[in-house]
Amino acid sequence: MGLAERRRALGYSQEKLAQSLGVDRTTVGRWEGGRISPQPAQRRGLAAALEVSLHELDALLAQPRTIGREAAGRLSSEPPNAGDPDEMIRREFLRILTVSGALTALPVDEAEALDQGTRSGVPADFARMNDHLWRVYQLSRSKGSVYPVVRDQIGTLNEALAGQPGSARTLLNAAADLFQLAGEVAFDGNRYSEAAASYTLAASVSKDAQAYDLWACALVRHAYVDMAEQRYRSAAQLLGAAERLAGRGDKNLSTRHWVASVQAETCAALGDLDACERAMSRAEAVRDLASDSVNGGWLRFDGARLAEERGSCYVKLGRLDLAEDALTRALEQTALSPVQSYRRRGAVLTDLAAIGARRRDPEQVVAYGKEAIALARSSGSGYVVRRLRKLYGEFGPLSRDHRVAELGADIAALSTP
Repeated sequence: MGLAERRRALGYSQEKLAQSLGVDRTTVGRWEGGRISPQPAQRRGLAAALEVSLHELDALLAQPRTIGREAAGRLSSEPPNAGDPDEMIRREFLRILTVSGALTALPVDEAEALDQGTRSGVPADFARMNDHLWRVYQLSRSKGSVYPVVRDQIGTLNEALAGQPGSARTLLNAAADLFQLAGEVAFDGNRYSEAAASYTLAASVSKDAQAYDLWACALVRHAYVDMAEQRYRSAAQLLGAAERLAGRGDKNLSTRHWVASVQAETCAALGDLDACERAMSRAEAVRDLASDSVNGGWLRFDGARLAEERGSCYVKLGRLDLAEDALTRALEQTALSPVQSYRRRGAVLTDLAAIGARRRDPEQVVAYGKEAIALARSSGSGYVVRRLRKLYGEFGPLSRDHRVAELGADIAALSTP
């Protein structure tokens, strides 16, 4: 990905990016064409606008791309950088898709018959390994640290798909599961295009395997990418499709309840309180399921996050008293202690700081904001950094308070993974 592609992935025109940096549009064009480089004083602002680290910015600047349609449609004649982890995982994705397409061409009865004979072998090992990787990912302070193992697992799975055509459905399920985890790692690092590609592949493979719950969850995760980029109506469309798929899935799983909880977030972002409340009620019905209805991997929705999700919805809707009550209760949960979940705790802290900003309460903003910044620094989570930058936009007149101004400076200095 070059500088121009990164800009477009974030929805910036050259003019919009130039305005945010205080430069001329032609300057941005020269950067993208590789004719000039940003001045040292411009580099940090450019990296922040593109949501990349300074090191990643150097990589983007080193790969200038033309932006004409012909150039965008041509494949590069140069081989990809073998050391680029995103390029490596994309190559593995394409290899698996090629193999999986051949596997799903088998007649259904033949594929199922062959699959029955291999369930006690290697395919089951992939499912166990994937489940282990999800647990490691959930507990990891730095989500990006899981990436090399995920990449290796994708390569091993690809070899199994090529060598064991009889285990089509089981291995396709494992591939769809693993693609979703790869997408989660990319999403946490603010690499939205890579996350969206991973989720799209997960949905495609889930469709081939007729795994409706996996398919629905892939769409839910893809909807989060749209929500992060404030495309709430697009997210709502994806979630509508996910709801229909979940209706065809396993009623003993919590898929449909997770779909409803994310639908509540989109309704809140669109300002529809009644629809938000109805969706939250459907999500809360997860408590009626048996305790073993959560698989612990690609589907982890068990209702434990309902308080923080309801609080986040109320923040979006401007119902600050209701939001503060729900978020304060959520913060007291053991699962949100400082050493348990950096991302979840960081999200709740930034929401509470946002409430303080809307109330023009600098003490509340600074108290919660500082802890969120500490979590972002210790975990390297791009997700928490993204939430903090959104909080920064809420400061308004409070920026005149020196304490809030210092907090804003600390947020601006944060870099994404």
